[in-house]
Amino acid sequence: EARDKIAMGRERKSMVISEHEKKTTAYHEAGHAVATFYCPTQDKVHQISIIPAGRAGGYTLSLPKEDRSYRSKADMETDILGLLGGRVAEKLIMDDISTGASSDIKRCTEIARGMVTEYGMSEKLGPVYLGSEQEVFLGKSFAQQNANLSERVSTDIDAEVHAFIQAAYDRAENILTEHRDQLDKLAELLIEREKLDAGEFDCF
Repeated sequence: EARDKIAMGRERKSMVISEHEKKTTAYHEAGHAVATFYCPTQDKVHQISIIPAGRAGGYTLSLPKEDRSYRSKADMETDILGLLGGRVAEKLIMDDISTGASSDIKRCTEIARGMVTEYGMSEKLGPVYLGSEQEVFLGKSFAQQNANLSERVSTDIDAEVHAFIQAAYDRAENILTEHRDQLDKLAELLIEREKLDAGEFDCF
C-alpha cells in the first residue's frame, strides 16, 4: 500500500463521481490494461483502479520483472502503445475523448521524440543525435534550443514523432477492437469492484 501511495498518490475515496465519468475512467484504465496484456515485451499489470488517486482519475500500474539497463526500439514502441490504450478505448467505446489522457499523450510524445532525437531510431533521419545539450526552459521551444537544426530537419523530426505515435495508436486500436469482449468485461468488473490486483486480472 505504501509503494502504491508513493507511485500514484493518496486515494481520494470521498470524491463524488458521476456514473458517466466512472464508466469513462473504467474503460480508459481497461484500455491500458488490455493493450499492455497483449504486448509481450510490456511489464506485467500489477493493479488497476478507478479510485481517484493523486491528480489522476484512476490508474493502471505495471511492475518490471527485472532491472533494465536499456530499452529497445520495440520496447519503446509498445510503451507508447500501452500509454495510448486509454485514449483508444475512450474513442472506441464512448465515441468521444476526454482530458483524462493528457499525461499519457505527454509521455508518449516524450518517448517518441527521444527515439527520434536522442537514440537515432528513426529510419528517415538515421543514427544522428538531434537533441539539445542544454536544458529546455519554460518559454523556449525545442526549435529555439536547437537553433543549429534547419527548418526542414525540425519538420522531419515532428513528422517522425507523429509517425511513431500514430503507428502505436493504430496497433492499440486493432488490439482493443479484436479483444472488445475482454475490454467490456474488464471495464464492467472495474465499475463493480473499483480496484483489481494482478491475480484478479490474470484469471480474468
